[in-house]
Formats: sequence, C-alpha cells, structure tokens
Amino acid sequence: MSGAVVDLPERMNAAAFLVDANVEAGRSEKIAIYDAGDRSAYTYHDLLEKTNRTGNAFRELGVRREERILLLLPDSPELVFSFLGAIKIGAVPIPANTLLKPRDYEYLLNDCRARVLVADPAMMAQIEPIREKLAYLRQVIVLGQPEGEQLSYRDLVNASSTELAPELMSKDDVCFWLYSSGTTGFPKGAVHLQHDMIVSADLYARPILGIDENDRTFSAAKLFFAYGLGNGLYFPFRAGASTILYPGKPNPLKAYEIIQECRPTVFFSVPTGYAGMLAVEGAEKRFDTSSLRLCVSAGEALPPALCERWKARFGVEILDGIGTTEIVHIFISNRPGRVKPGSTGEIVPGYEARIVDEKGRNVPTGEVGDLLIKGDSTCAFYWNKHEKTKATIKGDWISTGDKYLQDQDGYFWYQGRSDDMLKVGGMWVSPVEVENALIEHPAVLETAVVGAADPEGLIKPKAFIVLKNDRRGTSELAAELQNFVKENIGVYKYPRWIEFVSELPKTATGKIQRYKLRG
Repeated sequence: MSGAVVDLPERMNAAAFLVDANVEAGRSEKIAIYDAGDRSAYTYHDLLEKTNRTGNAFRELGVRREERILLLLPDSPELVFSFLGAIKIGAVPIPANTLLKPRDYEYLLNDCRARVLVADPAMMAQIEPIREKLAYLRQVIVLGQPEGEQLSYRDLVNASSTELAPELMSKDDVCFWLYSSGTTGFPKGAVHLQHDMIVSADLYARPILGIDENDRTFSAAKLFFAYGLGNGLYFPFRAGASTILYPGKPNPLKAYEIIQECRPTVFFSVPTGYAGMLAVEGAEKRFDTSSLRLCVSAGEALPPALCERWKARFGVEILDGIGTTEIVHIFISNRPGRVKPGSTGEIVPGYEARIVDEKGRNVPTGEVGDLLIKGDSTCAFYWNKHEKTKATIKGDWISTGDKYLQDQDGYFWYQGRSDDMLKVGGMWVSPVEVENALIEHPAVLETAVVGAADPEGLIKPKAFIVLKNDRRGTSELAAELQNFVKENIGVYKYPRWIEFVSELPKTATGKIQRYKLRG
C-alpha cells in the first residue's frame, strides 16, 4: 500500500510553494542560501526578490509560458534564482550538466529547443564552437562580463521589478526537465510536472529525513542532477530550512572544510564520495563534524563496510536509498535508527514497489527480479522519445532498470542493474555483492565488477580495483583478494580476473560506469 497522499490544489505554481510561502510564513529574515564559494548569504526575502527579478528579466526577453531555458551554471544563488524565476513565469528551466563536451550541448540545446541559455562565463568555451549549429537558441545570458552579443545577467536582473505574481498553472503542467546522464545512448529529457518536487519533499524529505526549518542541508551532488536538486533546493525550501551551496568540486578535504565552517545538519553524498572522505586519515579528529545529525547516500548501492566505518568514526548514520531522474528523488530508503547496512531500505510511504520476473509476474520474497515503482513524482514522459517512454513507463508503473530482492522484513537489496547481473554456472551473481565483499578487504579503496568471457566464452566476474595509497597491486595480493571473496560469499562468486587500476570511470555524480569496463 502507498500509505501517504500529498494533497495539492488543482491550480498551483511550484515556485510559489518554495519561495513565496516562506515569506508569507514569516521567514523573510531567515537565511535561505549560504554560498560557501564567496561566503555570502541570502535571506528568504532576498530569495523572493531575486527570483522575481530573474523571472521578470526572462519575461522581458520574450520568454513565454512553457518555453525552455537551459541553465549551464555551477551550484550558485544565480542557478537557484534562474530555476525558480523561470518556473514562476510558467517557463521550463532545464539545469544541465556542466561537465559535458560541445557535442553534448549541441544535442541538448537542439533537442530541448531552448531559446535562452543562462551560462557561467567559463562554460562559453564549450558553447562557442557549436554556436552556429544551435538552431533555436536566440539569447545567451552570462553571469560575468558579456562578450559580443551576450547579455549580462546582473544588468538584466537589476533592471527588473521585484514584484512578480506567480503564473497560475495546473498541478499537471510542465515545470522543469532533467536530462538523464546518457550512459547508454543519447540523454533522455525527463519531463517533470508542477507537483513533482512538492510530492517528493512531502513524502521523503520531511517525514523520512525529518527536515524542518532548523536544518541546513549540504549536498556534494550538484543541483543539475535529480538527487542534488532535491538535496540543495526544494527539500530545504519546502521545509523553510537553509541550503549550503558550493560552486566547485567538493573533494574530500573541501567537503570536510565546508561541514566544519558552514555547519550543515544533513549531508548528502554518493558512495564514492563517502569512500574518499573515509580515506582521509584522522578526519574525525582534524575536522569538526558535530553539526551533522544525518547523512544520506544515493546514486549507487552503499557497501555495508562504508556505512559501518562512517558510523564508527563520526557517530552519524548514513541512510542509503534509491532514486532516479525519472522519479525525481528517493523512493526507497533506510530510516534513522532502522538502518540495515547493505540494504537500500524500505519503501517510502506514498510510493509502491513490485519486483517482477521477465513476464511481469511478482517474484516470491527473497528472489531477484526487476524493480517497478508507482508514485506521483514520476515524470510524465521522455521528450521526443515515444518508444523509450512506452518501454519504461507502463501505466502507473515505471521500470527502474534495477535488479532487486526484498527480504522478509520488507527491506530491499540492490542486485545490480538489469544488464549488469551475471549468470555464472547457471546461477545469478550480483556484481554489487562481489564489490561489497572486496571493499571489506583493508587494501581496497574502490572496486567495480563486470562480466568477462573466459576462453570458452562463458561469462565470469572480473574485478577492477583501486587500492589504498600504501598498497601495491601484485599477483600475491590478487590471489589474496580472490580467496577473501571465496571465503566470505562463496566460491562460484569470486572474480576470476583482477586488474589493479588507478581510478574507475565515473559519471559526474560519482556513479561507476561499468559498461566502460566491459570491453
């Protein structure tokens, strides 16, 4: 059963729920945004004025309701103002990954047909080489000093009114898009509706994480990803809390410094991020992390060893969960005080889950199948991807593309992507289970397991391993690791080959790209 319902009016504007509502609730002087880049701060009154000015600036440029605006910005107040300002006038913001290449931006801009691009000056080196190929783009707004025909964000916003009534939308009108990472082909534009952010915040952030106006959130995952957008924007604003934004890459040391200086209460990262932070020797003594009451992980399964080591060193639980771009945020999660290390947790009330076989039939408890989710924050469709939409969204249910099993207690256990599972000797082997076993070994920092063919063409596990700084990859260590897996999870699951590497290929969110290792 879904167990929870978010009751929203038929006519609404998501930006008004996240901005105007806080001012109306008396939070005008409360800090909404801490900018850890330049140490500036913005109150909810500032947030309202800047959102209104930015929305008015877009409208004065001729942006109409439902037209797209691509945002190519680092995590910054201006990204927040642009995202919410666009929504407030009924336009459709699209936060875009700032780590892509010119050909990727050519695809995104022509696919979404954005007439306006808001960009950081540093990103223009990626846009200028393709400018003549962008069939729909008319205006480029830059945060810094404009060049040529570029427009100044500062000048446009400063010249605009601070008064802006929210465009009244249907709760099912388009609100924003998010593009998938595109690891298996062209990125897909997930079209999200006005109600999606509010549903996610009200079903997950507030009841599960307990986020309220006393919290300060800090997300290592960036705002242009679904995970980061919730963590750093609509979760805190829906609760009247504060967000801490950092425009740069939060490497482990920088993450500790921001936690110590800005004092977040809830920290969001990915397993790779937590592994990097745990690799910093003596961090629990060198940095003050006492402000943290909760940590959250998503993006890929959190190995139990990382979960346990973090709790032992910092005294704070990491709640692992799973969310997708299509469902906008987490829908299965561990709960405070009820964490099962290695599991993804329990279904978030308001969502429903099914684990099915190849014919769509529910599998028995404890058996592996494909995870389907039903929930009201699911995107409406993929833009210009009709066949892909039909293959992924089936009525009320969406296929996550993940293999899972559910135990007797109702906890879900990730078994890998549907195309990552290995059939070894007629038995399913989960790459994640082998990875979790390997990372328990004191020499292993990170690992990824994929299928590789033996001389007979049979698929067996192969492990790529990044060692900790003081260890060297040798044949003796490889044999030790193979025996370690045999002893801990079973002989048939051990990696037949081990390759020591300096790093693993990853997406910008820190997800390991196993497909690049299959070769």
